Amino acid sequence: MTQDIHENAETSKTGIDRRHLLKMTGAGVATIAAMSTFDITVAKAQDMSNGAANFYTSDKVTFHKVTFKTQYQTNVAGNLYLPKDLDRTVKSPALIVGHPMGAVKEQSANLYATKMAEQGFVAMSIDLPFWGDSEGQLRNLVSPEIYAEAFSAGVDFLGSSDFVDRKNIGAIGVCGSGSFVISAAKIDPRIKAVATVSMYDMGAAFRDALNKSQTVEQRKQFIATAAEQRWAEADGAKTQYIGGTTLELTADTDPIQREFYDFYRTPRGEFTPVGVTRETTTKPTLSSSVKFMNFYPFNDIETISPRPMLFISGDQAHSKEFSQDAYNRASEPKELLWVKGAGHVDLYDRVDLIPFDRLKNFFDQHLA
Repeated sequence: MTQDIHENAETSKTGIDRRHLLKMTGAGVATIAAMSTFDITVAKAQDMSNGAANFYTSDKVTFHKVTFKTQYQTNVAGNLYLPKDLDRTVKSPALIVGHPMGAVKEQSANLYATKMAEQGFVAMSIDLPFWGDSEGQLRNLVSPEIYAEAFSAGVDFLGSSDFVDRKNIGAIGVCGSGSFVISAAKIDPRIKAVATVSMYDMGAAFRDALNKSQTVEQRKQFIATAAEQRWAEADGAKTQYIGGTTLELTADTDPIQREFYDFYRTPRGEFTPVGVTRETTTKPTLSSSVKFMNFYPFNDIETISPRPMLFISGDQAHSKEFSQDAYNRASEPKELLWVKGAGHVDLYDRVDLIPFDRLKNFFDQHLA
């Protein structure tokens, strides 16, 4: 079923600018070859309204750094959050939380895991491989299959804990992780319930751009550029990065890029992991990013049924087409929840807008 928080509002669209192929917005969700500019209200940098609390901590939970192996025998880093009153003699339901594409667990995922632990769940945020504290070289490499494997490896880890009910493990994917967790759930029935927030279909974003504004010829041009860069790097050239969040705002900065800047380039959400420079945060490598062209997370999404899915998006989000598409393709049980007045990045950290109560009810219902 489809639900609104209050009521829907339409987002009007203006033109598309393709002039800067390798400078387009990403901040983790790079539309790379084309960008739609939306007629939305854009706040000034570091807008802390609506309870923005990316670095939220809670005295109601305990926190532990953890690592665990993927099937590729690489280490995934996570933060495990437990309710302080957790009864370890009882097996409890658990959640894995994935961060936005280009981000790290300290950006949005920790917040979600903390909030869900406050509500009684064992919750673990993770760094996707090649990002944050997880292993993988080159840093910021794109590998959708290995990203999805990280969620299944998280199930292995949580399900091996004495206090976790391995039959009741769910997942939350924010932004790009929404598409990665769907990819994982299609072939891992141990993921019993899936919720996505501000989801990006990273495959469609790279193939078609927002609102299918990129032509096949433009796609081919981008692939050719990435292939030439791969030759260059094979010959010893430096790694090149694309997309990501701009380091400076100008009069020409588009509204979507400003939205990401407010989170990733101000104290509201900025975080630079060890081994990465501020300049390369949020930016995938050019030569590996073409792997998203072969990523079709919504194909066969209906096979996840009868496991339930909840899609949450702001009704003003530039990315809302992806949640709508996934919902349309999924089989029951499924829910689509629009958050009135919320944009894409708003649901990363604005706790007065994020429907944590709905997430709690969803997982309470579907994880026994």
